[in-house]
Amino acid sequence: MKNSEKPQIRSTTVIGVIRDGKAALGSDGQMTLGNTVMKHSTRKIRRLYLGKFVTGFAGATADALTLLDRFETKLEAYNGKLDRAAVELARDWRTDKYLRRLEAMLAIVSNDKALIISGTGDVIEPDDGIVAIGSGSMYALAAARSLMKHTTLSAKDIVYESLKIASDICIYTNDHIIVEEV
Repeated sequence: MKNSEKPQIRSTTVIGVIRDGKAALGSDGQMTLGNTVMKHSTRKIRRLYLGKFVTGFAGATADALTLLDRFETKLEAYNGKLDRAAVELARDWRTDKYLRRLEAMLAIVSNDKALIISGTGDVIEPDDGIVAIGSGSMYALAAARSLMKHTTLSAKDIVYESLKIASDICIYTNDHIIVEEV
């Protein structure tokens, strides 16, 4: 590996779904260091702002926790206005020398909105109300889209089943699943 190349971040799987006025967000529990599983039951999701939002993170843990703290501060500063808090965090992320170096992503759901705040400081609101981040995110996303289209499962059940499917495919995702609903 060249000195200029960074090792690829392989982290976790976080997925969130909005369905029928309810939202759920969940993650697996695996923590890896390089190619080694260090822990099986890491909690990667948090409730924020009086329990109105659930957010999850992927990437470097210390970086993600720093961003979660900053995001919670923004939510409080803007009285729980999710869009405004997300845009302000993204703005800080892009302009602050310290924050720019953080390697993490956030996924956030409320009962009517799902957002991803990327490591480049972008705020993304998917058209289908499904957010997915982390190494196994595309497996979980595909499963969630199919379950949304072909079943009547609740948001919480779709998140759980999507994570279960991702854990069967992605080596950086395990089946110690935690799901929160709002």
